[in-house]
Amino acid sequence: MVNAMDLRLLTQFDTASLEEDRKKKMLYEEPISLEEAALNANDVMVAPSRKSYVHGCSHVQLLFETVGDRLRSAVDQVPDKEFLIFKREGIRKTYSQVATDAENLACGLLHLGLNKGDRIGIWGPNTYEWTTTQFATALAGMVLVNINPSYQSEELRYAIEKVGIRALITPPGFKKSNYYQSIKDILPEVTLKEPGKSGISSRNFSCFQHLIMFDEEDKIYPGAWKYTEVMKMGTEEDRHQLSKIERETQPDDALNIQYTSGTTGQPKGATLTHHNVLNNAFFVGLRAGYSEKKTIICIPNPLYHCFGCVMGVLAALTHLQTCVFPAPSFDALAALKAIHEEKCTALYGTPTMFIDMINHPEYSKYNYDSIRSGFIAGAPCPITLCRRLVQDMHMTDMQVCYGTTETSPVSFMSTRDDPPEQRIKSVGHIMDHLEAAIVDKRNCIVPRGVKGEVIVRGYSVMRCYWNSEEQTKKEITQDRWYHTGDIAVMHDNGTISIVGRSKDMIVRGGENIYPTEVEQFLFKHQAVEDVHIVGVPDERFGEVVCAWVRLHESAEGKTTEEDIKAWCKGKIAHFKIPRYILFKKEHQFPLTVTGKVKKFEIREMSKIELGLQQVVSHFSEL
Repeated sequence: MVNAMDLRLLTQFDTASLEEDRKKKMLYEEPISLEEAALNANDVMVAPSRKSYVHGCSHVQLLFETVGDRLRSAVDQVPDKEFLIFKREGIRKTYSQVATDAENLACGLLHLGLNKGDRIGIWGPNTYEWTTTQFATALAGMVLVNINPSYQSEELRYAIEKVGIRALITPPGFKKSNYYQSIKDILPEVTLKEPGKSGISSRNFSCFQHLIMFDEEDKIYPGAWKYTEVMKMGTEEDRHQLSKIERETQPDDALNIQYTSGTTGQPKGATLTHHNVLNNAFFVGLRAGYSEKKTIICIPNPLYHCFGCVMGVLAALTHLQTCVFPAPSFDALAALKAIHEEKCTALYGTPTMFIDMINHPEYSKYNYDSIRSGFIAGAPCPITLCRRLVQDMHMTDMQVCYGTTETSPVSFMSTRDDPPEQRIKSVGHIMDHLEAAIVDKRNCIVPRGVKGEVIVRGYSVMRCYWNSEEQTKKEITQDRWYHTGDIAVMHDNGTISIVGRSKDMIVRGGENIYPTEVEQFLFKHQAVEDVHIVGVPDERFGEVVCAWVRLHESAEGKTTEEDIKAWCKGKIAHFKIPRYILFKKEHQFPLTVTGKVKKFEIREMSKIELGLQQVVSHFSEL
């Protein structure tokens, strides 16, 4: 699967003059003396600090609504405006239609005996049924559980067991994944039920009861309710019950469980509230300028990830805008066509997605004049890619986002005030109403310019990891600071640059090496199209640097491992120069559904390719 604070935006919510905005921005961003602070703030006193700590001051108060409240409000304001467009399926839905469909599904779920607080799994690619389920569960006070579309049977087993899913909504399959077969593998009781009927009782899953399946051909499956039939099940009594639940549901109630992916161990169920995600979506959209003019967001990212369902769907909802989904999963050509045909104004993606789009053979066939903004998240953005996005795709208001699932997700975001190339030198400024700090191993805040772990506190921090009290206590301190595990440096203006993750840090003979730093350096080589750095074991140093390099097409067969190493010498410290350089094609990089490179897999594959399986690393975490 990844914006900045434009303080001028806030004037539409506040009648402060431009001069007051200028003073506020200066107080917020720049180290100043106490005397200057006193002169420039009418009733605010800001003491300058050289510590790596920032607070997102804001003139705009937090929302205190549920997602259902916000959907109902949107229907009252713009009932006939298009909200969701799914290009591949030819589906176009207005705000009013989305709300009606969500209400029908919510009533159907209640009719099946599901209750407020029950966990409802959604397993599949980007479809209209996914978003309908997102809003239906929100209306009914249920907790949506996002399940990675690439999960196989054992991963599905874990996802259902961990949070006690009572109902699962899914298509029969997607691409090479046979979802229905995976369900039968772990729930053989499904086959004992007649087609079109569910109500499963399983010894393995005490909570699980209902399988609901949707299919383009509207087929019937043994042990599964038809999605279209559930949409029709609701009675007048169910609608009265839904109205009561909507009145009782509170902003601090759990809304969504998202499994966080780690390089080791089982996924954890980050539990997010209405208050968490609705506010994050609102302030992301506010900073991106979605409240200023008509915005049509092209979203090739997966809905199961925060990038799609929060920064995409909910950001559009809170600012009454439109989302376009080019295809069920990322398809570079489909995204290019969607921009052209729908005149999208904003484009989301990871660097890998953007690289694939602008390098597509049919790129030049389409018009991108409508694009003015977009989000890049999930991985560092190479400067050369940034330039091409601004020059070729007109993304002059392009913004970088940083965050984690546990923070709903965005904590830092670049500003539109800065030149595009300046924006990608950091991940931007702290979001409104949040706090962040950089700390050392002892959890002491370090001076600005010193590397340490990013910690975040505020409205966006998740409630907990579901059914994992010990893990929650490990990640969230008693005073509600969330430890991200990301290593960063805070600059004088309060922005931060991510230099790696504590678990990704390479320790070579006592020297700490941050992969992101080496990657950004290698991106400057004219032959390098993409690069990812991992540590591999070494008997002498414990770990050494290994680079997976994807060359520009023109450099293939010409640029050698020695060429790159020679180019590095004298430019970066000798211990940061890759010991191993492995040239790879695009399809050889293992990716998550969100487009992130799976570094853990790269590390393991490199060890095998280099014959280092038996060498023990002396790696130690921050």
